[in-house]
Amino acid sequence: MEEWESDMGFLPVSRLDMEVLGWSEVDFVLVTGDAYVDHPSFGVAIIARVLENSGYKIAVLSQPDWRSPDDFRRFGRPRLGFMITAGCVDSMVNNYSVTKSRRKRDVYSPRGESGRRPDRAVIAYSNRAKQAYKDAPVILGGLEASLRRMGHYDYWDDRVRRSVLLDSKADILIYGMGEKGVLEVASALNDGFSARDITWVRGTVFRTSEIPQDAVVLPGFDALKDKRSYAESFRLQYENTDSVTASSLAEKYAEGLYIVQNPPQPPLSQAEMDAVYELPYMGEPHPTCGSEGGVPAATEIMFSLTACRGCFGGCAFCALTAHQGRVVTGRSKASLLREAEKLTKRTDFKGYIHDVGGPTANFRKAACKKQEEYGVCKHRDCLFPEPCHMLDIDHREYTDILKTIRAIPGIKKVFIRSGIRYDYLMADKNRAEFIRELCDCHVSGILKVAPEHISDDVLKLMRKPGKRVYEKFAREYNECNRKLSKEQYLLPYFMSSHPGSALNDAVELAIYLKKSGFTPEQTQDFYPTPGTIAACMYYTGIDPITGEAVYVASDADEKRMQHALLHYDKPQNRKLVMRALELAGRQDAARILFPSAGSAINRRSQRPRV
Repeated sequence: MEEWESDMGFLPVSRLDMEVLGWSEVDFVLVTGDAYVDHPSFGVAIIARVLENSGYKIAVLSQPDWRSPDDFRRFGRPRLGFMITAGCVDSMVNNYSVTKSRRKRDVYSPRGESGRRPDRAVIAYSNRAKQAYKDAPVILGGLEASLRRMGHYDYWDDRVRRSVLLDSKADILIYGMGEKGVLEVASALNDGFSARDITWVRGTVFRTSEIPQDAVVLPGFDALKDKRSYAESFRLQYENTDSVTASSLAEKYAEGLYIVQNPPQPPLSQAEMDAVYELPYMGEPHPTCGSEGGVPAATEIMFSLTACRGCFGGCAFCALTAHQGRVVTGRSKASLLREAEKLTKRTDFKGYIHDVGGPTANFRKAACKKQEEYGVCKHRDCLFPEPCHMLDIDHREYTDILKTIRAIPGIKKVFIRSGIRYDYLMADKNRAEFIRELCDCHVSGILKVAPEHISDDVLKLMRKPGKRVYEKFAREYNECNRKLSKEQYLLPYFMSSHPGSALNDAVELAIYLKKSGFTPEQTQDFYPTPGTIAACMYYTGIDPITGEAVYVASDADEKRMQHALLHYDKPQNRKLVMRALELAGRQDAARILFPSAGSAINRRSQRPRV
């Protein structure tokens, strides 16, 4: 790695940096598959600053060469151990498209270069760290470790894989948002405990020879080959993601070997979250990332504010429930204002705040008042199938925060780009003021929303609101823009091949797009990522929440046809679309999609199950 003369605003990335500080050793080496970006949108930056703030000496090993242990010896043996993450996303999702083709771009790497992180990064990094220093503790964390903490279906291998704790040979795994967990683990290591003896910390996973007395016993790993057992295991895990109500979970691997998941850590309080986001981050990529091209993922977030954490939206294809949890915590107005004012002092700030949001921009607090004492409901979602009558809906605080930020001298515009949950908004009887503020001050011509589909049967399995809710929101949004004399649009995202979507559903979506006059530019073919309800459906053909059978478009040809229907207007998709219409028995739809071409389809072909 290139040597760099640090001004010591950044944490050490080389021996030279250690020497400048007069350090002979570091307490922890934080290993990440991302470029080193010292901004709180990157998990490694948060964990590094939290540990530093507690007095630990931290070094950052960014995108090391995983082909040998040499890079892992850069700082010498860390006194307390290695903390390892694949980065902001799962390394397999980062490296491969849904068709399992190697991606040509990695937005979390300098200049977007691909190939700088290995497949299954936490396994590769952990094994190399153990090779470098056999006795050094290894702690896993981050999204990849979090979502693979127990036996899990792996789309790329098309099989159930073991807990990543076993394959990585690491000592302990911290799941979820790890600030509290890393401090407790660090304190125990500093007090002389062996890493494998640290079994009491919430939000951790460890190996043991005995099942804890109060643990819920999951189907053993060998049983997960049976798809109904896998769905049952997933359901039990899904019901134990809340810090108030969750039990420990135990998964058997062999005689005398269990993987145990402790209950989650409580979410950060507002004061704790303020403190974490106001640590002394540099707010930008490390100089070794280079100025030419920078780190693409950092470009957008450098002038964005994280306003909240957690999500009670409950989408089936999203892993937030398993990682951040369903309890939402919002930062205080005062903290957000201080960060916004700090941005205006930067010489490269042009006056535009790119986002004030989080997983869902308009979630600011827990869904209801009872969650703090009783936790989230195990068998009831906050927004699905309808917004709960207990839901505490109020956009006034968020509106006030946005107004105050944009009034700060030096700020020209404040955008909202992290997404609006429109069903939550439409459940607010006083939504008119927020919609007006949104249209008048916080949209840059296009507002991105995610209806995902228009078939109510598919939306039910996505755990998303029905089509009528989206259409009502679209009408109110468009009407507000008309009154403001603004030419602004909605950019809806749609998904093909989600479990439950058959060819007929995809045809109906194509017809809907045609009749609405909307041509989607960005769409997604369903990607079964670990930790999601939808990935469980994809592997098992079972809805793990209800136990009911689910149709799954797992055939590659059908997936191509469903995705082609989203872009029916592209000439290169015409043959696939016509074939899909034929197989679905929807030759009538050709006259709607291609009115000038007629419906010359071979009507004699047989129809498969759709």
